[in-house]
Amino acid sequence: MGNVKRKLLHQTLRGYGLYAVLILLLSTPFFYFLIQKLHLDDVDEGLVLRADEFKMHILPGLNASEIDQWNRFNRDMKILKEPVIKGDSLSFQFYYDSLITELEPYRVLLSPVKIGNLPYTLSVKNDLIESEDLIMSLALLYSGLLVVLLAGLFYITKYYSNRLWLPFYNTLDSIEQYEIDKTHKPDLPDPAIEEFSRLNQSVQNLIDRSKVTYENQQEFIENAAHELQTPLAVLHAKLDSFLQLPDLTASQLAALSPLYDLLARLNRLNKNLLLLSKIDHQSYHTAERFDLALVVEKTIDFFEDQATEKNIRFEHVKLESHWVVYNMALVEILVSNLLLNALTHNREYGVIHIELKGSTLIISNTGATSTVLAADKLFQRFAKTGNASKGNGLGLAIVKKITDLYGWKIGYSFEDGLHCFKVRF
Repeated sequence: MGNVKRKLLHQTLRGYGLYAVLILLLSTPFFYFLIQKLHLDDVDEGLVLRADEFKMHILPGLNASEIDQWNRFNRDMKILKEPVIKGDSLSFQFYYDSLITELEPYRVLLSPVKIGNLPYTLSVKNDLIESEDLIMSLALLYSGLLVVLLAGLFYITKYYSNRLWLPFYNTLDSIEQYEIDKTHKPDLPDPAIEEFSRLNQSVQNLIDRSKVTYENQQEFIENAAHELQTPLAVLHAKLDSFLQLPDLTASQLAALSPLYDLLARLNRLNKNLLLLSKIDHQSYHTAERFDLALVVEKTIDFFEDQATEKNIRFEHVKLESHWVVYNMALVEILVSNLLLNALTHNREYGVIHIELKGSTLIISNTGATSTVLAADKLFQRFAKTGNASKGNGLGLAIVKKITDLYGWKIGYSFEDGLHCFKVRF
């Protein structure tokens, strides 16, 4: 399984998101316990203050006989005989609340006092239920504000990151759409960000250098092909004249025949290189309306004798009329190369199936081998499959170049013992 590709922006925001979640998870309990401690300190100060006020203003005038009455009318401040303590103490205790019939948590201050020279204990308590509700509300409020803050920062970062990386994505789109064999060069702007400006300048320089190298290569191929035409024509004429000499022996004729075949292959190779160069330079601008079925039928007639000579039959020829507007010469070359490929790489007493249905042309043939071919190499220049002595390795490359020129789709498959080439116009 391949590595999952992630967008740069998503990877950056993923870090922000993880950081935000981590901060939220760690800060919420910390804030809760911090508020709880601060509130508890405030409650303790309140209990101590109430105890001090009692000792200062009420205790001097309080008699032992009034303790029961005091305890009856004061719910949260009691005077107890036990326990007898020596100093103030604060603790958590639970008391039964008859109003809601359940135990409630309280913060309790016990402080020693003397009434009538007898030791007593002053108990001052404060209900923590409302305090816990307040703390929980504050914690939830803080968490909500933190979530809103982090979410806002997340989307603001995403918005500005999209704007920040826009020149990079524009450059990436331009590079992906650029084809070196096309005349149009990508127009890369000069962004305000220094790093993106340097990137665009480097890419532009690289494209310019690659374009010059490609044009020099194409010019060399075209010039070489043109320069070879005259020597090949002279050599071909000389060889024809030599073969027509009346005093040639059988052994001499047998020795010259392979040279004649080799010269024919070299001549075809030269023409194919010229054709590829012309297609790369978009020399075929003219377009006309014609019936694709008639072009296929005419090409079949042209190869009929060659197929008969090799004992190869055209079977299941089904051609539906389909009118198109393209350069007829290129379409004829495409169909011709596909049929020539089917003939060249076929076996004796083989068959060729041809079907034109709608905008799809399918040419299938038996082959010298009954195994699937390497589809990724079939359409490469000078690629050889099977018997390497057949063809010059440019026929299918020319077919692929023509389909790329018009945006057609071509594919290869091996079905029912037949090698199938399918072109969608």
